[in-house]
Amino acid sequence: MDGYFSPNSVTWKVHSDPSMLIGGIRALLEQALHPGAMSGVAAHSNFREDAWGRLQRTGDYVGTLTFGRKDEADKLASRVRMIHSKLKLDDPHLLLWVHMAMVDAFLDTALRSGLKLSESEVDQYILEMVKFAELVGVDEADTPRNKSELDTYFKDIQPELLASDDAKRAALFIALPPLPPLLRFGTPIAPLWGGITSLAAASLPRWARRLYGWPTLPGQQSGTDIALRATRTALMALPSWFRESPQLRSAKERMNQAS
Repeated sequence: MDGYFSPNSVTWKVHSDPSMLIGGIRALLEQALHPGAMSGVAAHSNFREDAWGRLQRTGDYVGTLTFGRKDEADKLASRVRMIHSKLKLDDPHLLLWVHMAMVDAFLDTALRSGLKLSESEVDQYILEMVKFAELVGVDEADTPRNKSELDTYFKDIQPELLASDDAKRAALFIALPPLPPLLRFGTPIAPLWGGITSLAAASLPRWARRLYGWPTLPGQQSGTDIALRATRTALMALPSWFRESPQLRSAKERMNQAS
């Protein structure tokens, strides 16, 4: 395999799972809770004008690093590092937060959606994702490598987190992105997207929902888990060409040609 992650890796297993649709949105909501990271995005990003495009580019980035060839991943990661440097968004402390919030969101959403991972596979996923951190410019030595270190990281960083006005505005744009008129009025994407983003928000950890000021009702976690599992089951019933990313389909085509 010519990518950083093989089809036998836990990263491939998690990132090819339909739960990533919810996990990716939750990751953006979680990342926004660090005021330093969020202020940089608000100051230098066109998030407000192109929220839908930003969501798509984030998905393409994760897909390329996971399923793409090493040269494709290196080229894209280099471009992202260059942009971060140009916009003064390359603070290693903030880059690590963005990375860890992403890892936490992807992993927790996948598990709660019904993806079966052993404790050793959970640790292995976090270890494999150190490569993601390295590619974006985070020192390997500073990056948590297992579930215990991940939990400690989140415990230690919590005093720095809050739902700033920028974070709340970002959450609103994620929930209600400015869609092209054809999509908004010609398809059912708007109500479907609203349901998906609501589920992503409901899946946030209790501490994150508390920071946003969103109530956590009795029994909400179990109800959210049921909804996550049902959504994953429904997505898995869709044709593979619809639910798989272009990068995953390309990787499968390369494997078929090589075999």
